[in-house]
Amino acid sequence: MSVAQAVELVHQVPPFVSVVGLFVNPTPDWMREVVSNVGLSLLQFHGDETADQCESLAGVAGLPWLRALRVAADTQPADLVKSALNYSAASGFLFDTHVEGYGGGGKVFDWSLIPAELARRAVLSGGLNAQNVSDAIHRVRPYAVDVSSGIEVPGARGVKDHARMAAFVRAVRAADAG
Repeated sequence: MSVAQAVELVHQVPPFVSVVGLFVNPTPDWMREVVSNVGLSLLQFHGDETADQCESLAGVAGLPWLRALRVAADTQPADLVKSALNYSAASGFLFDTHVEGYGGGGKVFDWSLIPAELARRAVLSGGLNAQNVSDAIHRVRPYAVDVSSGIEVPGARGVKDHARMAAFVRAVRAADAG
C-alpha cells in the first residue's frame, strides 16, 4: 500500500479508533515517511526485525509497538516465553501461524501453546473466523483477536465480506459476555 492510500484510508477512520501500521522489515527512512504522513496509533512488526530494530524503529515513530510471533508446528510454550522476553519492550504480541512468507495465511495453530502469562498481552491471530473465535477466546483469553482471511469473500483474497465480518464481531461479543 502506498502512503497516499494509507492517508486516504485513515481519513475515513472514525474518532476513538486506533490505527495500526503493519510493517515487514521497514527501513528507518520508510518508517519516518509513513509516520510523518499517516496518523498511526500503534506499530506492528511482522517481519524479521530484531528486538533492537523494533525498539529503534518505534523510537523513530515515537509510538508503542507489537511484535508478531510466528507459531510453528514444533513451537513449544517455552519458545514463546523466550521470544517475549527478547522483545520485552513490546506493548504486546500478535500470535500468528508460521507459514512461508509473512502473515498467517488463514491457518490455525495450537492455541494451547500460548502460556497464560502471555495471554493478557496477546493479540490472537491465524485462521480465526466466526465459527472458531469463541473457542479461541475461551481457551486463550487474549487481550484482542485479529482477523483477515476469515472474513474474506470466498475466492477473493483481500476482499472483506460484510456479513462474515458482522458474524465475527457477534461471535467475539458473545464470547466476551460469556
